Order: sequence, then C-alpha cells, then structure tokens
Amino acid sequence: MYPPEPWHLRGQMYLSVFLIPMRAVPPLPEVLGAAARPLSFGGRAAIGAAWVDYQPGGVLHYRELLSAVLTHERGRPRVSITDIWVDSVASRDGGRRLWGIPKELAEFTLEADDDLVDATAATPGGAPIGSALVRLKRRVPGRFPLGLTVAQALGDQVRRTPVRGRAGLRTSNAAWRPDPDGPLGYLAGRRPALNLAVTDFWLVFGRSAKDRAAARPR
Repeated sequence: MYPPEPWHLRGQMYLSVFLIPMRAVPPLPEVLGAAARPLSFGGRAAIGAAWVDYQPGGVLHYRELLSAVLTHERGRPRVSITDIWVDSVASRDGGRRLWGIPKELAEFTLEADDDLVDATAATPGGAPIGSALVRLKRRVPGRFPLGLTVAQALGDQVRRTPVRGRAGLRTSNAAWRPDPDGPLGYLAGRRPALNLAVTDFWLVFGRSAKDRAAARPR
C-alpha cells in the first residue's frame, strides 16, 4: 500500500542535464505527446537524469534513478518523466496509480560521503541499467525554492502534478555510465551540460484533497 497524495519527501538528489538531438529523445505516450512537446534549444532537447536518495523524515524512504525531458504545453514549462526506477514497491505502485509516473523496480547501490557519490542500478534480474560517479564541489550559500509541474499520461488523460519544496545546492562533476544496450543507452557517451547536487531537500509532491476538490470543474 502507498500513502495518499501529497507525498512529503526529504533527501538528496544528484542531477545532470544533457542536451541531446531531438531525434534521440524517447517518445512520449500518445496522449501526452498530443498535449506536450519537448522544448528545443537549438534543435536539442534538455534531458535531466538524476539519482535520488529519499531519506527518513518523509512519508517514504527509498532510492531512485530517473530521466525526464523538459517539455511545454503552449509555452508552459513541464517535466515529463520517461524512465524511472525505484527500490520500493509502495513508491512504484503509488507513482503509477496516482500520477502516471512509469516506475519500475530496480536494485541500487548508492554510497555517499561528504564529497563523493558512487551509484549503480540494475534490474531485479541483474541486467545493468547504469552507474555514475559524482564529485561534490562548492556549496552555494542559502536555501532555494523548488517548483515545477510534472506532466504524465494517466490512462487516456494528461495528469499535471505540482511539486514544491526547498533545498540547498552544490556544484558537482558527474561521470555517467549508462549501459549502451539498456533503456538509458541514448545517454551513453554523452557529457552533461550541467551538474548539480540538490541537498537536504524537502518536497511536497501532489495536491491535497482540498486542492483537488477546488480544481474540479463545477
């Protein structure tokens, strides 16, 4: 069983942004692709790939690897998750049923100290998905607001989910090693355009029952 939305989550995220040719972007589900398009940066799309360690203090704690494309709906920015793995059945089931996030199960190692993060992910059958080595660098003073809208296909509709929070930031270097024959193979051999550690974050993912009721057509 999984918690009802919204999910209150805490942890660490190690994010890299890749700029890749539009032709290499994984296709969006038909219902989502009819509403949203990848944003173009000189003929390239922005793909965010991240390792996330959701830690105690939130409604769930688990590990995650994801990739997502920056999209837009008539100019309004969205984030659409194309591939994602977690090591929690509750997270997998809740993500799929509440928001249309296509979570799959995986097995992780994620070892982190003050300056180095070593992460790997494989399917439950042992097939490699990818790994990364992240070196954390300068802390950016202060804490910063986080805000975005996740757009996913849920059944025959587009589900738009707000995400809000706050976090610290650190610059970083990241060496990604996705399996060339795996689902993230389109990132193999590519260098990130941006690396960032989102530290000690708290997030509210989704809407409260009151907000959902207010958003229903009358």
